[in-house]
Amino acid sequence: MAATTDRDEFVRLTDPYRRELLAHCYRMLGSVDDAEDLVQETYLRAWRSYDGYEGRASLRTWLHRIATNTCLTALESRVRRPLPSGLGAPSQAPEGPLRASATDVPWLQPLPDALVDPATVVAARGSLRLALVAALQHLPARQRAVLLLRDVLAWRASEVAALLGTSTAAVKSTLQRARARLDEVAPDEDLVVEPEGAGDRAVLDRYMAAFEEADMNALLGLLQEGVELEMPPYLEWFSGRKDVLRFLEARDHEKGRMRMIPTRANGQPAAVAYVRGADGVHRPHSVQVLTFEGGEIARITVFLDADAESVGRFGMPEVLS
Repeated sequence: MAATTDRDEFVRLTDPYRRELLAHCYRMLGSVDDAEDLVQETYLRAWRSYDGYEGRASLRTWLHRIATNTCLTALESRVRRPLPSGLGAPSQAPEGPLRASATDVPWLQPLPDALVDPATVVAARGSLRLALVAALQHLPARQRAVLLLRDVLAWRASEVAALLGTSTAAVKSTLQRARARLDEVAPDEDLVVEPEGAGDRAVLDRYMAAFEEADMNALLGLLQEGVELEMPPYLEWFSGRKDVLRFLEARDHEKGRMRMIPTRANGQPAAVAYVRGADGVHRPHSVQVLTFEGGEIARITVFLDADAESVGRFGMPEVLS
């Protein structure tokens, strides 16, 4: 009975941090699948050592310490999760065939806002932004951890040093290198979070309608001149409104073939797309995350090969009839 009571207390006290820990593990790994597994591992480790927790640190700090160590261990056997734009220059052949990666690249995954506490999304939306999470993948694991603990979770340098078993001076040096590397791989404009305007949802609605109606002219009017389009697992990506439109026009479009439902991912506007099959049923096609700048679409990241499980994380149905 005592063990059951202790476990009930543990769940009651620690469960409020679960979504926050998921966001932290996602930033570290770039994968929702891995983040969910590592949060489970974090709670298992926390429960096993709960008897030794004596309140020397806040429960939140203690859990984040365990989660960070769990992530660092996991990253020892994992490669970074890129987006196509992180692997090479944009394609110059929009009408050409697409090439899937020759190897099984573990691509970056989008994080449904529904999985994260709303307060976390609002307070730290910039740290969940797709461009930043992609940029973090370029950092060595310890640099990634230091930057997130210092700049996102606002830990003191001494706290990070204690966690990593190093000196405060070393933490400060590591943070400096991490920030410098981040500046190299992610232009400042990619990391700026614009205040959401009333027009953002209108732009998203017009974007979805353009695809559902197969109206490329309507879509063209929404795109920024320097818009970028990428579609993991394909290696090709496209930069500039002209090439993006050429790519889209070269593909089959039919009114009613695609249906889209609005959602949010990484603190950004997004849509889950369904495509009609031969039986007339619309099945998951992709999750599309949009980046807005100045009321226009600056980047479209289309995560293809969506399935019932992936759209289910967004609270979406498996099929649309």
